[in-house]
This record gives sequence, C-alpha cells and structure tokens, in this order.
Amino acid sequence: MRLWLVDPAGLKGLWLRARAGPVRDHLTTALAVLNPRRLHPAMGDEALFGGADLALTLATGRLVERAGLLSDAGPLMLAMAERCPPGLAARLAQALDRTGPSLVALDEGAEPAEGLPPALADRLGLFVALDGIGWSDSAALEVDAEALAAASARLPRITCKADHAAALTRAAAELGIPSLRAPALALACARAHAALRGAEAVDEADLLVAAEMVLAHRAAPAPEAAPEPPEAPPPPDNPDPADRPDEAQAAPPLPEEILVEAARAALPEDLLARLVAGRMSRSARQAQGGAGQARKSNRRGRPLPARPGRPGDGARVDLVATLRAAAPWQRLRRDAFPALAARRKVLVLPADIRLRRYQETSDRVLIFVVDASGSAAVARLAEAKGAVELLLARAYARRDHVALVAFRGTVAEVLLPPTRSLVQAKRRLAGLPGGGGTPLAAGLSAAMDCAELARARGMTPTVALLTDGRGNIALDGTPGRAQAAADATRVARALAATATPAVVIDTALRPQPALAELAAAMGARCLVLPRADAARLSGALSVAMAAGTGP
Repeated sequence: MRLWLVDPAGLKGLWLRARAGPVRDHLTTALAVLNPRRLHPAMGDEALFGGADLALTLATGRLVERAGLLSDAGPLMLAMAERCPPGLAARLAQALDRTGPSLVALDEGAEPAEGLPPALADRLGLFVALDGIGWSDSAALEVDAEALAAASARLPRITCKADHAAALTRAAAELGIPSLRAPALALACARAHAALRGAEAVDEADLLVAAEMVLAHRAAPAPEAAPEPPEAPPPPDNPDPADRPDEAQAAPPLPEEILVEAARAALPEDLLARLVAGRMSRSARQAQGGAGQARKSNRRGRPLPARPGRPGDGARVDLVATLRAAAPWQRLRRDAFPALAARRKVLVLPADIRLRRYQETSDRVLIFVVDASGSAAVARLAEAKGAVELLLARAYARRDHVALVAFRGTVAEVLLPPTRSLVQAKRRLAGLPGGGGTPLAAGLSAAMDCAELARARGMTPTVALLTDGRGNIALDGTPGRAQAAADATRVARALAATATPAVVIDTALRPQPALAELAAAMGARCLVLPRADAARLSGALSVAMAAGTGP
C-alpha cells in the first residue's frame, strides 16, 4: 500500500482482494490521502469521458461540456471489481496504458472463478490479499504522511543498474509470466521501495520485494516435481584428489533464481491456484455465464448505452439521452424555425430520439441425467447421488434451476422438471432406486426434450450426464448393445446440433472408450473419474461446467 502511495503513476494501481469488512475499510481510509475518485461496474462512457452538461446547455442555449473521470490524471477506485464488464475493463486498461490515472480495484470475489478482468490484472502493479489478516494486524496499515512525501520527492533521484531490469525479466520468464508489463512494473516497485527506505539506489532487497509484490500473483503454478534419480554409488575410500569437486568454486545462485524463489514463497499455493482458476474461467463465464446467456432487452436488466431509433414494439424513450442529443443544436434550430421556437423551449427532432436498452441474462437450468441401471448401482450410484446432491446445493446458492432425469430398465423418466426447490430435488434423488437395464439413448432423448422445453421458456440449459456408459437397451425398448450404442450416438449428435452445453462423467470402475466417443459425438467434455468420491465428483463436474464445453 505504501509503495503505491509513493509512486501511483509508475505502479499503475493496486489489486486489493478482500471481502467488505473493518480491515478493508481501514485500508481504504488510509488510501484516501490521494482522494481517489469512485467508480462502479455499471458506469457509462459519459461519466468516464465526459459530455454535454444537459442542465447548463439547455439553460444557456449553448453547448457546455463537462469533464469525465478519465480526463484527470488522479487515482481511481473501482468497487466490486470482480463484476467489471469487458467494455469498462477495456476502457480502463486503455487509460492505464497512457501516462495518466492509476486504479485501486476492490475485488470482493468469494469463489475461485470470480476475480479481476485479465486486462486490468495485467496492468495493476501490486496485489494485496487480506485473507487471514485481523483487526489486531491492521496497525501495520498505518501510513506516515511525512515519510510518504519525502519518499515521493526522493523517487526521481533513485538509480538502478542495467542488470536489475534484465534479472526481473528473466525471473518473470521463469515464473511463466507472458506479459512484458510485469518486469517494468516490478522495476517501478523496486524504485518505490528504495525511495521508501531512504536509499539512493536500488539493491537486491528492493528487487526481492518487487518480486514478491508484483511477480508472485502473476506466476503460473509450479509443475509437479519429477521423481528423484537414484543415488550415485558411494565414492572410493581413497579418491584421486584431482577428482574432488572444488567447493570454493561452486557457482552462487543467479539473481533471477533468488527472485523466482522469493516470488514462489510470497503467496500460499491455494491462493495462487484460485487466482489462476479465476483467470482461466472468466472468459468462459462471460461467454456462457453462471446466470445464463446474455441477451438484449428493452424492458429490464443491466442498462446499456442508448441508441437512436423510433418508439414502437414496446421500446421506451430515454428522455435524458434524447435531450442530450438535441441540446447542442438548439441555437441553430431556433434560428431555422423561429415560429416553432416561440412555442417550445426545446426543439427535438426525430433524429434526436434515443431508446433505452438493457442487457438481461436468462435463468440457467442444470439438467442432471443420472444412470440408475443395475451396472451403475453396483458400481457408483451412491457416489453419483452424493455428487449430484452437492451440485444441487451449489446450484440453489446461485439461484439456478435444476432438473433430474433418471434412466433404468427400459425407459427414462423426468423425476423433477426445472425447479429451484432444493428440498424437492433432494427428496426425488434420495428415492431413486437402482437396477435393471441401461437405456442410455432414452436418457439422452429425455434430457434433450427437457432442454428444449427449458429453452422455450427462455432458460439456458446445460446437460450433465453421469453414467458408466454400458448401454444395452435400444431407444424402442428392445435389448441389444449394438443397437443401443447406435441409438445413443444418434441422439447425442442431435443434442450436439442444438448447441446445448454438456458434460459427461464416466463413473465406471474402468474407463469406457465408447463413452468417450459418445461425448465427442455430443460435443461434450468427458471426465473419467473411476475412484473419486462424491466431493471430488462434484468438484470436477462443477469446474468442467464452468470452463465451458468441448471434446
């Protein structure tokens, strides 16, 4: 925090990941010494870039413009940054690339998939997570205004060696950081730290702090360690002195190796994994979204910029936007239409009309297709029930709809149409018996019908199939593995043609190649989890559904 207060322009900003609470409020109060201007995710272009001051323009009869938040080089503070839409993130990123404002992003994400947009995370130099920091530790957040002022005055005189930038660049490459902004921001952090401690030049301690503060949260997770090679045979009792290694000439660790180790040790592994999961899944969430597909609307939802148009078909006029479009032309119109100007204070033409627009998201329905046949009951039906029950609880927390389709014997049955009743879903699932044949094609056909019905009601369906893949009942109810496999493949291709996202989990004790082929025909992601318990099944299915689909 003190580093950003010393050089806000050089470090570009601060990514603060913490839920709302007294500790975060204490920190944001300390950041208020720079008087940051507040932003929110729904802020439009007019507030960012400025525009016509409607009241003064109409009162004076001439165009009066007011400046936007991005016209000043002062700092900004973005609340609920995890909800920042791509358009706003792109505009803020463009402003940060210029020599201008810096940004404090308040990330309140509670789930691993929630986080700052990658465009902003790449440009903000510092990262702070308040997990595990209590009120007793908040004394370390206090700032000394005089010390900060002295450090800011000392900053332009701070020097650094040429190999410092090279060491930070090599360290970023070793950590798997693709962005070239990271070493530049790390060097700015090292200079700010040197100024803060009263030095005149950057040294190794400053580089270590820069690696921990700037490079650590951007690093890719370390790969699993390779197995250690077998130990070499012991040396002979009287080795030749010429063969002895010269311990005095052992090479010291390179500077970038020290920086890499410091960055790796700066953050807990689970936090780094959560940040990486958030970066990987955000694009999938924007494409599909936990709340369903985005669609344009003229009735409700998140406000979008108004667009020219004519009223009709339920469209509503945006009065403020219409007056703003007409305001700059009032003097010319009064001169052109004096008779009309005598009767009206504001002259509005059809070309000035702006219509309201909203973006609403459809409800998502998760269709669980559970194999309750005899083979699945012997193998994994209990674990599958437990996994579905955990996913039902998560879906209820997200306010998703859920539906249950079970297939056994010779038919498939929709046990539960799309609903938000968690109690009813659990009751139907607990009462699901096991035994009989495996009508896999009938289960997929029932799931497709359920998805079409949900889509007709304006929902976004997602199918999750849990089966051991041993279909032996054809679509017409007759036994036979060959015909059952052909029918299941045909229905899977029909389901893929509807562009319904789907996930297939192979719950057999041994992976089934036929089930992988079925998933490919369905256009679904196939997960093989032969020995996973209910919690692991639930977690894997949840991640796969959040990450999108694909063979």
